[in-house]
Amino acid sequence: MSLSALLPRYRPVLWLLGVFLVAALATRVALLAATPAALAAPLFDVLLAFLEGAGYDLLTFVYFSWPLVLLLWILPRRWADARIGRWSVAALCLALLFVLLFVAVAEWTFWEEFHARFNFIAVDYLVYTTEVLGNIRESYPVGLILSAIAAVGTGIFLASGKLRQMSRGEAGFGRRAAVPLLWAVVTVAGTAAVSADLKGHSANTYVNELSGNGIYQFFAAYRNASLDYERYYAREPLEQAFQTVRTELKTPDATFTAASGIERQIRAAQPERKLNVVLISIESLSAEYSGLFGRSPSLTPKLDALASESLLFTNLYATGTRTVRGLEALSLSVPPTPGESIVKRQNNEHLFSLASVFDAQGYESMFLYGGYGAFDNMNAFFGSNGYTVHDRREIPADQIHQENVWGVADEDLYGMALNQFDVSFAKKQPFFAHLMTTSNHRPYTFPEGRGPWPQGKRESAVSYTDWAVADFLERAKNKPWFKDTIFVITADHCASSGGLASLPVFRYHIPLWIYSPGNVAPGRYTKMLSQIDIPPTLLGLLGTSYRSQFYGVDVLNNASAPERAFVGTYQLLGYLRDNQLVELSPNQGIRTVRPDYTHDALQPDVPNNAALTGQAVGFYQTAAWRFTEGQMRLQK
Repeated sequence: MSLSALLPRYRPVLWLLGVFLVAALATRVALLAATPAALAAPLFDVLLAFLEGAGYDLLTFVYFSWPLVLLLWILPRRWADARIGRWSVAALCLALLFVLLFVAVAEWTFWEEFHARFNFIAVDYLVYTTEVLGNIRESYPVGLILSAIAAVGTGIFLASGKLRQMSRGEAGFGRRAAVPLLWAVVTVAGTAAVSADLKGHSANTYVNELSGNGIYQFFAAYRNASLDYERYYAREPLEQAFQTVRTELKTPDATFTAASGIERQIRAAQPERKLNVVLISIESLSAEYSGLFGRSPSLTPKLDALASESLLFTNLYATGTRTVRGLEALSLSVPPTPGESIVKRQNNEHLFSLASVFDAQGYESMFLYGGYGAFDNMNAFFGSNGYTVHDRREIPADQIHQENVWGVADEDLYGMALNQFDVSFAKKQPFFAHLMTTSNHRPYTFPEGRGPWPQGKRESAVSYTDWAVADFLERAKNKPWFKDTIFVITADHCASSGGLASLPVFRYHIPLWIYSPGNVAPGRYTKMLSQIDIPPTLLGLLGTSYRSQFYGVDVLNNASAPERAFVGTYQLLGYLRDNQLVELSPNQGIRTVRPDYTHDALQPDVPNNAALTGQAVGFYQTAAWRFTEGQMRLQK
């Protein structure tokens, strides 16, 4: 069978190939031009990224073009030159063209937000179409964008009509099968031989991201949504891994309850105080927004002023770049295991949590969210792990000052919280409350009149968030329970996640205020700590003795507490200590770099340190094993 016999029938595939490659190249060029840090990379690295990208584009095209290949194969010869055949092929070509253009625009907006091609975040968001589509409608001129896509797509379609013309050709059904057979061979071989890990030869992470194809990256992330640590990551004998972790968790206030495992009895260094606790995790509150960390002018002047009355932690690092990672760290005190957060996994009920400790002490524990708690499985997770759940559905319409698809304004969440606290106080029951805000999230809208801040800008949303926290504390001061309450104010994660480095440490730096006049002495804690250290440190302030399964430690009452932090993505697991960052990656990868704490800069490789590598593997391996084997559950 000659190519000339097949070409008339399959000419639309060649047309789609040309359109696909041009769109992919244009997207890559546009993203490169919009990223000065990528433009500063060596020219060879950029050229190699484009060459690698062309390879991923071609393989992705094979997947993408399957509907058209199948239609051209099965379309009867007598229909090929008839109206029904021509229109069927034309309609499919036009639909695929629109998809290409839509993906290109979507990639631009995703890159603008996350400095990456489609990844696990995009997969994760696709599950929650209501919130995501609503966010898009509220953040972008969707009608204008879709109209532009339709106009450009139609123009390309009409202008290239001759290039995609199809005719019946000489090949019959059986002979035409050579093309889908070839497609099947390439599909199977490409899937087996190619993975997203094959790209990325530059030290510049932006350039490595450019070398991928957005559609391919999306489905690669989907396949890797659940990463088994035992299968993909560096390991040690389990007993040795646990022994390493036990050494790190051996603090003066802790006595291990068994010869193996991490459970230990914590004996408080001070008398117990049954103070109420309000833990506020603020959406995307990077430390860099605050004047306390060098920003001028500060976006958080009210929180900055609160520092003089608070215990301020200046060297705290979030565990991840998603809200669920922050919630995981603050409720379970566990390193960020690979793949999906525990908050969203199956079999995540009845775990040892911060709420379980408070519940055992007679507290009423609650989780309050400004959005719909079905998002990210929050209600199900917290509701099955010791918390009473409250979300925006409980706020009467006449008490909502402003709302968007993500949730009500922060001040409305705080209003709901004040009401719940009053109820607990009336029952003479101490309360522990974890509040999760939403206002500092795109589309960045908030009630008018709160300040001179334009709507729709991230900096404005941060300023409003700052105002709302201060307003909440002022309202709380009038409550009879205020004097017996500790307020813990921190972030779930930073506002941005991308950087030149694979794990840009400066993107994980978050603030922490512990505010309780008369109960917690003001001061500054400057040593490094992890987000997972907040739960045990808070319990230490209260003088609480308990049996712990936490991976974090009380940094205030243990002078020998290790200065280390855990930072990660859904694939990369980072262990930060002694001015080194150990990165664990799939395929048993181990890499150690010199972290940059303040800038978007390359983090140069340094020789692997056996002790630090062992600690990194020990923490992550045992955490993943304990969850998989049900060892994080409450002990009966």
